[in-house]
Amino acid sequence: AGSQTQSTAGTPRQSRRRKSLAITYEEGQGDGAEPRRARWEPRDWREQLERIREMRRSRDAPVDDMGVQKCYDSNAPPQVMRYQVLLALMLSSQTKDQVTSAAMLRLRRRGLTVDSVLQMDDDTLGQIIYPVGFWRNKVKYIKQTTAILKQKYGGDIPSTVEELVQLPGVGPKMAHLAMHIAWDSVAGIAVDTHVHRISNRLKWVKKETKYPEETRVALEEWLPRDLWKEINWLLVGFGQQTCLPVNPRCSQCLNQDICPAAKRL
Repeated sequence: AGSQTQSTAGTPRQSRRRKSLAITYEEGQGDGAEPRRARWEPRDWREQLERIREMRRSRDAPVDDMGVQKCYDSNAPPQVMRYQVLLALMLSSQTKDQVTSAAMLRLRRRGLTVDSVLQMDDDTLGQIIYPVGFWRNKVKYIKQTTAILKQKYGGDIPSTVEELVQLPGVGPKMAHLAMHIAWDSVAGIAVDTHVHRISNRLKWVKKETKYPEETRVALEEWLPRDLWKEINWLLVGFGQQTCLPVNPRCSQCLNQDICPAAKRL
């Protein structure tokens, strides 16, 4: 599950790195007090974040129109809505938002509920969700997870990250987004490939991370908690439009002058 924001880093070895550090004191201590261990922060991160917000102001990336938060029936009963959110997240793994959105629309046209999916045979479910990535595996996971929801949760979805990640086909990113969207609860940062890539390019992690889950832990150590929900939406759209996986559009990026990766790419 997502950890609470903590302070972990030590004193820097070289004075030239002091700009990226913020010294904090125990509550009630004033000048001359013994400082706590310095909390590491990336250099220029606040300015980088503001510029990304500016680039995302138009809200016209695929995630804005066809992301999971747009895939469920907002008029459905809360329990059905939450199930649809989880299903959309399961379909979205390694799949473009446009493909996920279309698959969800086809499912919703048939009445997308726990009971309707349990009554559907595997071949029919596969035909409906195709061509989402790894659709055959997702048919299996959707059926298994839906049965668990029916038997253990009365047709609803779990309300904790710990329980969500126990469901077949549900990983940490999906669990955190399910908490954000379905339960309006921030338990941690949802890190997908875009957030993972951009966090490493901007040096928002103390040392390079290889996996999204490592990136989540690293970000939660320093990023203020009130930004945890926003950061996924911001960086996913930014990654879809500007900070692309291959041939990023650095010349169009407002952060070109303060991005550690801009000159190398």
